[in-house]
Amino acid sequence: MKKSTYYILGLSIVGVLSACSTPEEKTINQATESIKVEIAQVEAKPNRLEIEGSGQLQAVESANISTRMMGQVSEVMIKSGEEVKKGQLLVKISSADLQAKAAQTDAGIAQAQAGYDNAAKDYERFQNLHESGSASDKELENMKSRFEMAKAGLDAAKNMKKEVMAQFEYLNIRAPFSGTVANTFVKAGDMAAPGHPLVNLESMDEMEALIMVPEAKIQAVKIGQEALIKLKSADLNVKAQVKDVSYSSKNTGGQYLVKLLVEEKNEKLLPGMFVNARIFSSDSSKQSTVKIPKTALVERGQLRGVYTPNGEGIAILRWLRLGEESEGMVEVLSGLSANESYILKSEGRLYNGVSITQ
Repeated sequence: MKKSTYYILGLSIVGVLSACSTPEEKTINQATESIKVEIAQVEAKPNRLEIEGSGQLQAVESANISTRMMGQVSEVMIKSGEEVKKGQLLVKISSADLQAKAAQTDAGIAQAQAGYDNAAKDYERFQNLHESGSASDKELENMKSRFEMAKAGLDAAKNMKKEVMAQFEYLNIRAPFSGTVANTFVKAGDMAAPGHPLVNLESMDEMEALIMVPEAKIQAVKIGQEALIKLKSADLNVKAQVKDVSYSSKNTGGQYLVKLLVEEKNEKLLPGMFVNARIFSSDSSKQSTVKIPKTALVERGQLRGVYTPNGEGIAILRWLRLGEESEGMVEVLSGLSANESYILKSEGRLYNGVSITQ
């Protein structure tokens, strides 16, 4: 919006003019003192459709964390609202079954070790006997096979032990990413089972809004379009961008789900908050939109207009036909064109026909 400053100089009253067939009021009186005004130039902008919807915020990265092993919760290390780091211990679980399995593997290793030790001694002894000619090739081969089987049994027992010990790590529930504990669902003494959430963790680094858009407007929504999100609980607007569009309304009652990625990080934005959103879509079927500030308007009953300089230092009131209003601006449908000038504000009362000077 280009701005410049003029001074309106008054003239003595010379007459009364009238014109009912034009949108401009003629001079009806004139003043004797100058009035300082600010002039702005109309700028036409590409026409945009505004697609409205409402929904809720959610964290882009969110997880309900559960265990892979059945067991009893022995300790909850965190509480709701707490910030945690990736890998931090959240919940400890004890499992009697896993403890018993670990004891069995220890016993299995001990037994396999004893068998291996005996087989190794026998194999070594028969190697010496074979060298002295006291044992046949077949007897040595049998001892070798027995030794190899004992070694394989010991290796298998040790691998079983490793597998069991790895399962113990499943009993230590850790954060898969850094974030905020949104909720805890268990306490010490509760039973934990696979598929049942223990903790809900959310990252506040990125937020998105799930917006429902009506059927009549969903075709105009495209990935990458700009959007504006407004919190219902606070006077806060944040920029966003269309991230994903669902073209199925099977489970949403005729509404279509649109995901908006929030482009501004703000501590006031929390998962679950209700929001209104406007998605901006270009409409090539319409001409560029002319908008001016509502503060520049002059109202006379149901008529609304704006003062404009006529190029010869005279202020003329034009009546306008107006369209939609948003964010303090009003759309001009007729009465004022792109690149024309209008009076944005003044330091005194304006009226039709007064002269202006810089």
